[in-house]
Amino acid sequence: MGKGEPSIPDEEWERFLREAEAGTAGAPEEPSARARMVAQRLREETGRQEPWRSGQPARRQRSLVAVALAVVALDPGRVAGWFGGGGGAEGGGSAPLAVESKRPSQPPPTEAAAQQPTVEQPFRGSPAAQWGDGTAGIGLPGARATGWMSKKQVAQALEKSRDFLAASSLDPAVLRGERPEKAIALINPRQSDVQDYLTTAFRSPSRKNDPLLLFSRFEKTKVRLVGEVVKTRGRITYREGERGAVEVTTDVTYVYPVLRAAAGSDEVARTIVRREVVMSWDDPAKVVIEPGTFSLVSYKVDTTNGGCDTFTGYLTPKFSAERASSPPGDGAEVDPYDRSTPMEARMRKAGDAGCGTATRS
Repeated sequence: MGKGEPSIPDEEWERFLREAEAGTAGAPEEPSARARMVAQRLREETGRQEPWRSGQPARRQRSLVAVALAVVALDPGRVAGWFGGGGGAEGGGSAPLAVESKRPSQPPPTEAAAQQPTVEQPFRGSPAAQWGDGTAGIGLPGARATGWMSKKQVAQALEKSRDFLAASSLDPAVLRGERPEKAIALINPRQSDVQDYLTTAFRSPSRKNDPLLLFSRFEKTKVRLVGEVVKTRGRITYREGERGAVEVTTDVTYVYPVLRAAAGSDEVARTIVRREVVMSWDDPAKVVIEPGTFSLVSYKVDTTNGGCDTFTGYLTPKFSAERASSPPGDGAEVDPYDRSTPMEARMRKAGDAGCGTATRS
């Protein structure tokens, strides 16, 4: 809720949802990401099946707040710890890990010896050295008929969901700071709150409207990627959602090795971004949606060495000189490679404590 806007009591909001459910049956409605999150909260608290709020203009609406952001700084006093951990509890040694099919039970171990990354080996000393390249590190489940979709349609929805991840977080042009047109084209244009966010985020980025919540971008005049490989580890899951929709959840960690943009730079830093994006592939008979697009349900992001309270619309990694003159983060300690902790728990731990402190990079 923005400043100066009246607050809607929970009792009134729940009454509104019940009345909405009793309204015209079967009429397609425009989705709201905020409403889906509120409906989920009500189900968790009461066990009732509540409808997400429609975008009908005659009814009261809330602004989109179905997002979460956590940022982590590098501690200048832990040089060895930043780069420890070339092995991994999930696989061990240097052999590539099999694709992630379920949540790991623990984070990868940290090795005692520091192994600095180089231009030739930008993932050296990192668990990401054993991860997949690009979309190869993102596990895709088998398809089965779910909700309104056949097995074939679910398979197509899963592929398009992974296409969105590639277009939003792996596309070289987007990583150089260009607008992620291909990714945006996959988001339901009728989802007005999300479209408002997208318009504002690229025009006037801020904490509330930050393009980095969904997209990875670096300012090419300041930094450049090392090589063409982004390491990833994560998985995609799905279930039947509201009104028979196929709800897809993506939870992926991306590791970006970067150099200063200046010619001759050879110090490698890494920016680590973990995103959880929940998408709803809605039944067009029940929801106003363009074919081949999905509605956003929620999105969370946890960023290490991407900038703390610097809402420029770009990831802003620090190198050794900046780290040496910067104080450590004032929030909780975080292992950016730990995928055993659900994103919801990670967001609760971060809270409003400011910038956390990474235990390694």
